[in-house]
This record gives sequence, structure tokens and C-alpha cells, in this order.
Amino acid sequence: MTYTEKDKQYKRYTITSALPYANGPVHIGHLAGVYVPADVYARYLRAQGEQVLFIGGSDEHGVPITIKARKEGVSPQDIVDRYHKIIKESFAELGISFDIYSRTSSAEHHKTAAAFFEKLYKEGKFVEKTSMQYYDEEAHQFLADRYITGTCPHCGNEHAYGDQCEACGTSLNATDLINPRSALSGNPPVMKETKHWYLPLDKDEEWLRQWILESHKNDWKVNVYGQCKSWIDAGLQPRAVTRDLDWGVKVPLPEAEGKVLYVWFDAPIGYISFTKELKGDDWEKWWKDNDTKLVHFIGKDNIVFHCIIFPSMLKAEGSYILPQNVPANEFLNLEGDKISTSRNWAVWLHEYLKEFPGKQDVLRYTLCSNAPETKDNDFTWKDFQLKNNSELVAILGNFVNRTLVLTHKFYGGKVPARKALTPAEEEVIRELATFPERVGRSIELYRFREALGEMMNLARLGNKYLTDTEPWKLVKTDPERTATVMNLALQICANLAVLCAPFLPFTADKMHRIMNLPAMGWQHAGSADLLMEGHTIDQPELLFEQIDDAAIEAQVNKLQESKRQNELNAWQPAAVKPTVSFDDFGKVDIRVGTVLECSKVPKADKLLQFKIDDGMGGRTIVSGIAKYYTEPEKLVGRQVCFIANFAPRKLKGVESQGMILSAEDKDGRLVLVSPSDLVTSGVNVG
Repeated sequence: MTYTEKDKQYKRYTITSALPYANGPVHIGHLAGVYVPADVYARYLRAQGEQVLFIGGSDEHGVPITIKARKEGVSPQDIVDRYHKIIKESFAELGISFDIYSRTSSAEHHKTAAAFFEKLYKEGKFVEKTSMQYYDEEAHQFLADRYITGTCPHCGNEHAYGDQCEACGTSLNATDLINPRSALSGNPPVMKETKHWYLPLDKDEEWLRQWILESHKNDWKVNVYGQCKSWIDAGLQPRAVTRDLDWGVKVPLPEAEGKVLYVWFDAPIGYISFTKELKGDDWEKWWKDNDTKLVHFIGKDNIVFHCIIFPSMLKAEGSYILPQNVPANEFLNLEGDKISTSRNWAVWLHEYLKEFPGKQDVLRYTLCSNAPETKDNDFTWKDFQLKNNSELVAILGNFVNRTLVLTHKFYGGKVPARKALTPAEEEVIRELATFPERVGRSIELYRFREALGEMMNLARLGNKYLTDTEPWKLVKTDPERTATVMNLALQICANLAVLCAPFLPFTADKMHRIMNLPAMGWQHAGSADLLMEGHTIDQPELLFEQIDDAAIEAQVNKLQESKRQNELNAWQPAAVKPTVSFDDFGKVDIRVGTVLECSKVPKADKLLQFKIDDGMGGRTIVSGIAKYYTEPEKLVGRQVCFIANFAPRKLKGVESQGMILSAEDKDGRLVLVSPSDLVTSGVNVG
């Protein structure tokens, strides 16, 4: 039994994609890791005629949202309303084909999540535990991990959080921090007893080991299986499902005042509540029918939640199906550095859509062809340009455009008749028939890069066929053979319109429109008879356009500006040098002088030559600040501070009789030190 035949046992597919936090926009790391592969999979299954429910939504609870709201002086609802709108609209514009994109702040979600908790509570599926937790006495609030900052015990970073040090990347517990402080008041927190409910994962260890490590050993991705095995082998521990917060789904118990469901517990229930929102009373078959295949698309940071914790929740409830696969991707880096929202080192989807209008498929193609399926991968703007210019334009776009242009030139836009085929053309038709299965099988195995490569191989086949047959020359000597060549080239174009649709939906729509193709399912692809003789082709349009160097340079400069701003924001004054005596300081003769002349030192890009009125007949001083004062003549008349008793030294042949004082700003600029009021040249500073 092939994988495809095995998969046909399912009547419907429930596809979920990890819920992005609504405390910021979506970036390319999210897209490559989760949303583009999930969308390719959903579009492919729909093309196969399957019943598909593709679920997405915003995760609108959790500490990061409350922290952002506090920083901006607005309510958490203001934050989630703002970013939910941006995320939902940008997903839609990129063509992520959710059947529903909802939000966890909805009334339906709060009702569903609370009821889920309550059922497990009444059936005794939780354990109740008291523990000591940090508490801010001034704010009268227990502190979540992100509300505690302090010094990292590993690298000494003084701004580490209670769950992670972003400087060295180490995961932490709040109690690991040195000199912990409350992010609310700035005060040292105290330890205070609190009560919470826990999911006893330790009791699920045996069935999880059998379900994951035995049943899914051969069909789950190696990275997913490996992370799950590591967690299970280390021994599972009970995990709290509630928190002391005022933002989230309220715990539906009288004794739980001031407590909400932990975001990792309530967020995946969103998949269920969103289904209820869309399907009404018909929702259960998508979650409780064994004829339904449940697939979670996530990033690797969510593997444990979707492979161990959420299945344990579903199993404890008792009536739900479990996921058949969790095809998690690794992380996508950007220009050799880890994507970071806090450092603004990212390519934001909503900004890309504005700066590259009409190029949704270029981004989809680049992210799919470079997807971090088995290891972390890197996005660069140069590679983005290369993928567009050398692959989409030069291979796919070139083949389709050449074929359609020649069809209009030779046949007035009508599909010509196909006559006798050569053995080479019969082989082309045989190979054409293999592509739907080649592309489809790779998609079903969650090998999306491989699937995209197969689709492009069909475009390469078409290009080679045109190059080998040269219909632009052949038409002069053998019109009948030319008609056959063009008919077959057009059949390949029609197949590409079907097979590229999961990856490049906007391009597929454009090809269908230009070629006047009716809606076609996956079962139609592979045929050399999709277009009948005499079928009308509209005027050709370029599918893709070259992206020039200036557009790429602008994006690289934008990132470099983000990097510069990060460095400025991270700047701290240098440590004070060792103490010196007043007598030592008194040996340095600092005076004020007036600039009489200033010019660049020949053959020295960094040096300026100053003629200074020092009140004692004048002196020459050379200073390495030419980079920051490009019009030295404008310094004439300015007063500067200089050290008068340094021994003279020659710089590029000029004797320098002192040192002009400058201050290095946090951005690296050197700025001349000058008195704020005009004083007599030669007076001492001190």
C-alpha cells in the first residue's frame, strides 16, 4: 500500500496552524515555519476533492500581551485588536486560505475553554498544588516569569527575564536570577504561597511513549520525534494549567478568583472553539470522528505543546481524536542572524506586501523553496532576488510566456492541432503524466521543498522541449510539426497552472485567466489533452518581473538601520577607569584654543590639520576626525579643548603639537569638545 492509498481512508482533514501571538505582526520566520506549508497542504487536499477545514486564529492571551500593553499605556484588548487586524489582513493578502481565522478573546472561545477545564476538573483529571511564587507587594500581584528581571547567572546580563536570558539564550527559572526585580514596580519581589491546578503528565507517560515512540516512529519527522523522545525519556512532570493573572480565560471555580487558564492550555482549545464558531452544531465530526485526519502545523518551539501536552488534554477529556501528524519545521534565520522581534531583526509580512505589491507568490516561492524542514535555514535578500530572477522569471515565466507569445504569433491565439508525435514527444507525454503523483506524494509526506522542486521540473521540461524543437525556426520549414510542438507546449502550460496552484495561487489564477482554463482538480493534471484544438488563449502577460538591485539594497539598508538602532538602544556608558590622584590629573595641561585654519591632511582620509590660536603664538595639531567633519573650513573660528603638554609627534609628515579633545557618542561619532561660552584663547581647563 502506497502512502497515498493509506491516506485515502480519511473522509475529511482538520488542519491547524499555530496561533500567532497578537502582540506584533507576522514575520517571514512564522510564514516559512508554519503558514506557507500549511496552506500548500490545505490547497493540495482541496484540489484532490477532499473535505478540508483549515483553522487559524490569533492567540490573544498571555504575559507578552500584558507587558506590551503596560509599556504603551493601553489595555491588553487595545493591543490584541490592533495586531489581530494586521495579522488577519496580511494573511489574507498573502493567500493563506484559512476557512476561519478567529481569535481567543472571543466569547465562544472563553466559553469553550472554560467548559473544557471544568469537565476535566469535575472528573478529577487535575492535581491541586500549592507553591511559592514571586509576588510584588506594592502592585499586589503575583509575578509571571516575564514580569521578573534580574542578572543572568550564566552570562551576567543584567536585563534577563524570569524565563530566558535573551543575551545568551539560556532558559531560566525566575528563582535562578540574581537580584530579581519586579517589572511592575522595580522592587525586589517576595515569595508568597499560591494554589494552582496541574495536568499530571507523569501519569500519561506510558501511553504517550507507546503512541509517539512506537506508533509514530516511522511517519513523524525526525526533529519532532527526537524532541518528544527526549522529553519522555527525561521523565514527564505535572504542569500547571492556571496562572495568577487578570488577562485571559477566567478559571471557572469559586475559589479561583484572580486566576486564568495558562495560555498554553487555552490556546490550542482555540482550534476547537474556532471550529464551533464556523461549523455550529456540525463541529464534532471534525474533532471526534475517526474518519477525520488531524494535522498540526507548528514551529519547533511548539513541538512539546502539540505532541505531548495538547494530546494529553484531549485524551483526558476522552472524546477527541489525536493528531495523526505534527510536521514541525525548524527556525528560519535572516541574513545570518536569528530573527528577533524585540530587536526588529525581521522581514514583516505587512511591510513586505506594501513594498513589493503584487509579489505575494515570490515570497511564497522563496520561503517554500528555502523552508527549514529538517534544520535551521537562512533567508537573504540576495537569494530572494535570485529565486525570482533566475527561477520564477527565467524558468517558469519564460516558458509560459514564450509558449503563449508564439501561439498568438503563429495561430492568432488558438490552440493548434496536434498530429503525429516523435518518440521524444511520446516520452515527454509519458513524463508529463508522472508529475501529479510526484508533486502530490511529496506534499503528502510534508516534503514541500521537494514538491515545489518537482513542479519547477515540469517547467524545466517545457523549456527544454521548446529549446530542442525550436518552433520559431521550424515554422518556416514544417508548419504541421510546429503545430504539434506548440500544442504540446500549451498542454504543459495548462498542467503547470494546476500543479503550481498550491504553491503559487496568484500565478495559477493568472494563468487560468489568460488561458481561459476552467476550474480543474488534481485528477485532471498529467493529461496532454487539457486544451482542445481551437481553444482561445487571451493575450499573454508576464507572470513575473525582474527585481532590480536597488530594491534589494533598500531592504538590506533597512535591516542595517535596525541593527544600528539596536546597538544604540543597547549602549551603556563605559566602566569608570581606575582611580587616579589629583596630582596625576594636574600633570595634564588642558587649554582652550581657537581654530584659525583647518584642512584635510593630503593622502590621509582620517586626519584633519588644525592651526590653533593657543594664546602663545599658535600651534599645529593633527586630529583623526575627518570622517565626522567633511567640511573642515567650517570649523574656522570654533573654540576647542586641547592637551598642550603632550610631546610632539609626526603624523603623515605633519608635526602635531598636542591633542584635540573629542567625545565618542553612543553611535561611534566623534564630537569636538568645546566650551559653551566664548573664552580667551590659551586659558586652562580644570
